[in-house]
Amino acid sequence: MGEPDIEVTTVADDEAVLFEVSDGPVAIRIKGLTPDTSYEHGGAVFRTLPRPPGPRLATIATVNDLHFGETECGVIEGLEAVVGPILRAPPGALPYPEVMNRAAVAEIGAIEPDAVVAKGDLTTYGTDQEYEAFLDCYWPVFGGRLHWIRGNHDGRLAEFGPQEVAMPGVILAILDTTIPGWPSGRLPAEQLEWLDELGARADRPVLVFGHHHCWDPGSRSRPATYFGINPDDSEGLVEVVARRPALAGYFAGHTHRNRVRRFAPTGMVPFVEVACVKDFPGSWAEYRVFEGGILQIHRRIDNPAALAWSESCRAMVDGLYPAYAFGGVADRCFAIWPR
Repeated sequence: MGEPDIEVTTVADDEAVLFEVSDGPVAIRIKGLTPDTSYEHGGAVFRTLPRPPGPRLATIATVNDLHFGETECGVIEGLEAVVGPILRAPPGALPYPEVMNRAAVAEIGAIEPDAVVAKGDLTTYGTDQEYEAFLDCYWPVFGGRLHWIRGNHDGRLAEFGPQEVAMPGVILAILDTTIPGWPSGRLPAEQLEWLDELGARADRPVLVFGHHHCWDPGSRSRPATYFGINPDDSEGLVEVVARRPALAGYFAGHTHRNRVRRFAPTGMVPFVEVACVKDFPGSWAEYRVFEGGILQIHRRIDNPAALAWSESCRAMVDGLYPAYAFGGVADRCFAIWPR
């Protein structure tokens, strides 16, 4: 019998979470670790994150691409007959968005976050019923700690941004990037001006959140219908971040993948995409705010029912979906340092 197949899913400053996927999957939690130290477990090698200096001041959690109301997973518009399989909850079973989001809420609630940000695609069709399902799931647990914005699937809902949330050690800047009726995103001048003004007066690091990801300003291609924030507005965002050192990172969803990019004008500032709640790997993100820096820590939902569903979603896109969605450890877990 060969060695178990182990994936390193999460590294923090004091813990790691691995999944044995050859016969399961089964979560393996290793706690009490030393920051910035290499470890080995079952053939998997990983290194804990460095712990920023000073006391821990706040904890934030984010979710995105919740898709309340969705009934078919793996549908790619225009490619339904080419790429498969399409997955559905079994007849009579709880809808999978309910399974995944209820499990996410339970896990996030256990860490007692100071704030929770839902970064769009709360719904599938933007109906009142789907929006109420989102609120019914998240609001009873988090109440006023919950903040949310629209995604492209929520275009029928009223605009929720921009929003400023001041907390010990950090400010959250929450932008609305949605163009109602379109999958692509934008950041109009008034929001960029708002962010610029916030960055100019901020007395602590600012984490910027939106649904759509940023276009790479170094790209040779400049499509007018870019799937994320259009090139002109992306350039505007990068210019504001470059100009305002308090702006510590931009964090999006939309692509259903874990990915970090850094652009020449903004140096080591991360432009981040976090994978979705609703399918593989079934993600949410924790942010540990210290006096001297911030850690992003990716979490895979490991409630048994949720894990069984997300694991079945590995089959999507002819089995290529995990290679796209999961990302590397450095895309999921990393330190954000003051500029």
